[in-house]
Amino acid sequence: MSEAQKPRILVVDDDPALQKLVVALLQRAEFEALSAMSAMEAAQILKQPPLPDIMVLDLMLPEISGIEFLKQMRAKPIYDQLPVVILSALADPNQIREGLNAGADRYLTKPYLANNLVKTLHEVLKTGRVKRS
Repeated sequence: MSEAQKPRILVVDDDPALQKLVVALLQRAEFEALSAMSAMEAAQILKQPPLPDIMVLDLMLPEISGIEFLKQMRAKPIYDQLPVVILSALADPNQIREGLNAGADRYLTKPYLANNLVKTLHEVLKTGRVKRS
């Protein structure tokens, strides 16, 4: 599989060790992984075409929360079709509901199983965005 055919995944997490781990996992799973340490850095990456095929987003970020970033992103039509999988240590049902209501397609909690993350990303890539009313 050539580099151009690999799904591009943007990993947004401010924990350098965890980010490095997720990026390595994704690369082993035949994804092209981009990374950002903050919502601001992610916003800069999203402005440069082509858009990633999917974004993995932590909720506890510096500057603004992942939820707030997701809401801002979903307010722009250009990002409407970009699937987002939240990967967060926040496992409270209210947080999960808030993340899904803000526009996430899936919500996974940390610690996560590597196989579950890869499987979820493949599923979301296959089905595309989930429109919630």
